[in-house]
Amino acid sequence: MDNLDPYNFLFQLPLYSKIKITSDNKDAFVDLTNFKGDLDAYNPTLKEKTTYKVVQYPASGHFGSFEFHSWSRHGGYVLECKRTSERIMIYVFWNFEESTFQKIGQYPSIADLHISKIKTYNKVLNKEQLKEFTRAIGLAANGVGIGSFVYLRRIFENLIEEAYQKAKSDHPSLTEEDYHKLRMAEKIDFLKSYLPVFLSENKSLYSILSIGLHSLTEDDCLQHFEIVKVGIELILDEKVEKQQKEAKIEEAKKKLAELNNTLSKKS
Repeated sequence: MDNLDPYNFLFQLPLYSKIKITSDNKDAFVDLTNFKGDLDAYNPTLKEKTTYKVVQYPASGHFGSFEFHSWSRHGGYVLECKRTSERIMIYVFWNFEESTFQKIGQYPSIADLHISKIKTYNKVLNKEQLKEFTRAIGLAANGVGIGSFVYLRRIFENLIEEAYQKAKSDHPSLTEEDYHKLRMAEKIDFLKSYLPVFLSENKSLYSILSIGLHSLTEDDCLQHFEIVKVGIELILDEKVEKQQKEAKIEEAKKKLAELNNTLSKKS
C-alpha cells in the first residue's frame, strides 16, 4: 500500500504508523502535505460511499509547506462530507530529526469509519468472529499492530476450521488427528473446493499473519495491516456473494415450482 497516497493516508493508515521520508518519496510527501481536493470514501452514517472535500488547516505554522524544513511541526486535515457536512478531523506530525511523518490523532477514528462496514459480514461471521474483526480494527486504529494481527489470524483460522467441518463427511478416510497434523498450506490445498477462491489462491496470507506475530515490529504490522485486512475482506466478500447467489437460486426454484403448479392446474 502506498502510504503517501492521499486516500490511503487519510482513510486507511492507522495512527502512529511512521512513514520514513527520503529523497525517493519526497515528491509524494510534498504532494500529500499540499493536497486539496475531493476523495470518495465510506460514510458510516450513510452506510455507503460518498465524496469528501479535503482541506488542510495549520496548527503551528503553515502546514501547506512542510517539505524538508529543519524543524518539527504539527498540522492537520479537515475532511467534510459533501452530502451531510459531517467532518473528519485528522492531526499529523512531521518529525524533522527522524524524517518521519505520521498521523497522531483522528476523530472519528479509523475504527469508527470501518466498523459499521464490517457489520455487513454478520451473515458469514458469527457474533464472536465479528467481535474479533472489530477488535483487530480498533487495535490497529490505536497503534497496536501485533495485537491486531492476532485477531485477523484467528478469523483466518476459523474460516479454515469451518471448511473442514463441512468437508469431514465427504472425506471419512482422513481422521481428525491426521488433519490437524497438516501444515496450514496443506490444509488449504486439501479444503480447496470448500474455500473461497481468493483464500485458496493466496495461502501466503496466513504466513504473513504468522510472521507478523513472531518477527515484525508494531510499526511493521501497522504498515501492513490494511492490505491484510483487505485480504480477509475479499475472502468474506466471496462468501457473502456465494450465500446471496444460493439464496437467489433457491428463491427462483421455489417461484418456478409455484408457477409450474399454477400452469399445470390450468392445462
